[in-house]
Amino acid sequence: LRTKGCEVIACPSTASAEEILAQNPDGLVLSPGPGDPALLDYMVDTAKSLIGRVPIMGICLGHQILALSLGATVKKLRFGHHGANQPNRDEETGKVLITSENHGFAVDAESLAGCAGIVVTHVNLNDGTVEGLRCTDQPAFSVQYHPEASPGPHDAGHLFARFYALIEEHRAQA
Repeated sequence: LRTKGCEVIACPSTASAEEILAQNPDGLVLSPGPGDPALLDYMVDTAKSLIGRVPIMGICLGHQILALSLGATVKKLRFGHHGANQPNRDEETGKVLITSENHGFAVDAESLAGCAGIVVTHVNLNDGTVEGLRCTDQPAFSVQYHPEASPGPHDAGHLFARFYALIEEHRAQA
């Protein structure tokens, strides 16, 4: 994002929506992190109140937080996904990406049926779990894997360009 000229400001995970908006952000990255997303209600509430107010990109735990804020549920994986060689199919292009992952939870695909305005964008080819989603009516999307890790070596770099494009579109509408 810095290569696109963005100023990157880090906020603590406990920051409220008001504290985040006080920074006047053009976009919000819900970043990776450790832990069980079921224990992070405060982050889900914050994300829920920011949807539609700023473009959002979720990565790994941020993907789970975004999904929870949209009404989906998250389940614990039996073994988790760990390593820099996880195959994911981009459902919109059919392209297979080799991704880096380190997580023990995943968005429950069945729970997405009750969530309007969500499209699954990426699927893990090893076990079929949801690896990405996009809102059809809000400037928000997320991926379960780590596009910043670039294991492919740059298979997922386009996601940051997509996020930057959402920021530009949002600025133009403001």
